[in-house]
Amino acid sequence: MTTTPLIMKETAKGNVGIRIVDQLFNSREIFLTNPVDSESIDSLIQQLLYLERDDPEKEITLYINCPGGEVSSGLAAYDFMKLMKAPVRTVCMGTAASMGAILFLAGKKREMLPNSRIMIHDPSHAGGSLAGLKPMEIEERLDGLKKIQTKIIDIISEETKQSKKTVAAKTKKDTYFSAEESVKFGIATDILASI
Repeated sequence: MTTTPLIMKETAKGNVGIRIVDQLFNSREIFLTNPVDSESIDSLIQQLLYLERDDPEKEITLYINCPGGEVSSGLAAYDFMKLMKAPVRTVCMGTAASMGAILFLAGKKREMLPNSRIMIHDPSHAGGSLAGLKPMEIEERLDGLKKIQTKIIDIISEETKQSKKTVAAKTKKDTYFSAEESVKFGIATDILASI
C-alpha cells in the first residue's frame, strides 16, 4: 500500500498536512499516470472542467506517463481538451503510449522530459473473442476498427502536420519516438531543459 506524500503548511489553525497532489492541483498541475479507461478519464475530465471554470484563461499543465488504454475514453478526453478555452500544456514524463500519445497531442504546448518517449500504433481489437461470430458480425467489427484507425491517423496527421500516408506507415506497428525524434516528427513542440 502506497502512502500519499504530505507537506506541512502553517495555518491559523496550526501546522496542517496537505497532500502534494492537492497542492499541485491548486497550481493547475494534474497527472495521467494510469491506463486510459472510463474511471481515469472521468477523473481527468472532472479536474479539467473544474480548472476551466476556475479560470478559462490560465494555463493547465497535464503530466502524462501512460501506457494507453480504451480508445473511446481517450477520444472523449481528447475532444474535451480541444474544446476548452483554457490552454492545456502537456508534458510527457516517461512514456506516453497509444491513447496516452493521443492525449499528449491534445496540448497546445507539448513538451517532453529529455529521456521520455512517445509510442503510436494502430488500434487493436479489444472486444473479446471472435469465436462463434458469423462472418457479417466479424466484418462489422472490422469496419468499426478501420473507422477508429482512420480517426487516429487523422488526429496524428492534423497535430503533427505529417501526411496521412506518412502517419499510416508509422502506425502499422508500434513506433517509438525519443524526445528528439518526437520534436522532429512534430509530435512534441519542445524538450524541457528545466522545470
